[in-house]
Amino acid sequence: MTNPKHAQDTPQGRYYTDPAGGPALVSVTNVLNTAVNKSHSLVPWGVKVTVEYVLDNWKAIAHRVITDRPALTREIKAIHREVKETASNLGDRIHTAAEQHVLGAPVADDAEVAPYLAQLIRWLALWSVDLTEHVVATEITVMHRRLGYAGTADLMIWLPTGPGGALELWLIDYKTSATRSAKSVYPENTLQLAALRYAETVLLPDDTDAPMPAIQRTGVLNLRAKSHALVEMPAGRDAHRAFRGLLEGTRWLHVAPSTYPALLAPGQTEPARRRTTRKAA
Repeated sequence: MTNPKHAQDTPQGRYYTDPAGGPALVSVTNVLNTAVNKSHSLVPWGVKVTVEYVLDNWKAIAHRVITDRPALTREIKAIHREVKETASNLGDRIHTAAEQHVLGAPVADDAEVAPYLAQLIRWLALWSVDLTEHVVATEITVMHRRLGYAGTADLMIWLPTGPGGALELWLIDYKTSATRSAKSVYPENTLQLAALRYAETVLLPDDTDAPMPAIQRTGVLNLRAKSHALVEMPAGRDAHRAFRGLLEGTRWLHVAPSTYPALLAPGQTEPARRRTTRKAA
């Protein structure tokens, strides 16, 4: 996950501070992470990467099953988290490199990032994009103060997709993966794009406001090491209404108690807690 200027990580996930004052704004990705059930894909993926690790390292693991079982168990249980963190870190570096390239700034030398950046450069060339003329914004914070959310738009760009090659303003989100097909997307990608598309305000680099541009089309630009694909997503008003429902659910979940008292039967009392005493050292 990238680190936008006004984003803050909290115990309830990422929120944005508003330079104009007022309450913190929950991030779009925080809403989706909180309110969208991803276990249908994450659980099989976690099992897959764990099994692959065990099979690839079975000789080193075998002798530890008896001699070092507790530590081995902890290590194996952490495999999927480590793989996810590694992929997330690579994704952040790709996003940073993409932003730097689009802005015409120097791009850090990174062998892992280079193939993905090459695909972005190839995509820009295929669409005859002039970075000076066609790019409206990159990695720009958008806010919907009335609804209480904010997010970061990866790319706003004019592409010749209208009738007769007329330019249309696209809102595009980069997605990276080392394993998924370049044509694959998730349904929640549509919700993310709709939330960004229908934000009310963009935050300029000097922290002043500007109206959100009228976005005509939205899509995911999947960047892979050897391929890429722009997948248009139907992020219309219906998707925004769905996102608003998730937003309300997120607000409730973020303030809901994590425990509730048990109900005792008539005449029943709580059992006394056993007191423990510490022995003097």
